[in-house]
Amino acid sequence: MAHFAKVRNSKVTRVIVAEQEFFDTFVDTEPGEWIQTSCNTRGGVHYDPQTGQPSADQSKALRKNFAGIDSIYDREKDAFIPPKPFASWILNETTCLWECPVERPTDDKRYSWNESTISWDVFE
Repeated sequence: MAHFAKVRNSKVTRVIVAEQEFFDTFVDTEPGEWIQTSCNTRGGVHYDPQTGQPSADQSKALRKNFAGIDSIYDREKDAFIPPKPFASWILNETTCLWECPVERPTDDKRYSWNESTISWDVFE
């Protein structure tokens, strides 16, 4: 089984699981198109569903990221881009993922993003 995203005006409105053959007889009365997506692709890398490690066969990587509701499909990049989490975050053009403008601290503390100060706050 594969995943398909319903895209209307570049925005994902639905994601379903189906075989490609389903679309041979499916009559869709809603505007938009169905585009295949992969739940095992993130940041342009395909991950083995059994191990969570990058797959040996990266030809399986599909459209940069798994499509979610409200994701944007960029036809030029042939990529699904998740919704922007914060106004200050910047799109990584290679992975099509949003990145914060300040690197997250790498110590053992838990942090949450503070958009008003554009910084990481210790989460207590």
